Amino acid sequence: MSAADEILDIVDENDQVIGQAPRGEVYARGMRHRAVFVLARDAAGRIFVHRRTATKLVFPSLYDMFVGGVVGAGESYDDAALREAEEELGVTGLARPEPLFKFLYDDGAGRTWWSAVYEVRCESPVSPQVEEVAWHGFLTEGEVERRLGEWQWVPDGTAAYERLKEHRGG
Repeated sequence: MSAADEILDIVDENDQVIGQAPRGEVYARGMRHRAVFVLARDAAGRIFVHRRTATKLVFPSLYDMFVGGVVGAGESYDDAALREAEEELGVTGLARPEPLFKFLYDDGAGRTWWSAVYEVRCESPVSPQVEEVAWHGFLTEGEVERRLGEWQWVPDGTAAYERLKEHRGG
């Protein structure tokens, strides 16, 4: 099964499930769905940053300071956060990511999804999926802040990062 065939829950403005559809159709028709964003830190507290592969359905070749992805039909945000973090970091036995907050992402151009933001510590060596990650590294928050103006970042991750800074009062 390709990623475009994965079934997702369609949700309303209150994050209530109102239907289901394949991911490809969800993206093509701009249907509201669910996604998770997991800020992964190493033992030193640095943030896992990566550049998405050129083959990604959404935001190809852009940088991201979160791992994560869509929540499958019937899947909880918490289960999706753990699954996506382990898949994208290439680790097993990760602690359950800590839920921080949720927000409705809307780019104003038909892309909208409920977004649950998490944080997790990953002290194991990472081995990201080559299908998903073209480059990766662990950067300090100061390095991430400097790169925000230099690199092209995924817009939803940037929105989540700005909200995370507000959430922390910074």
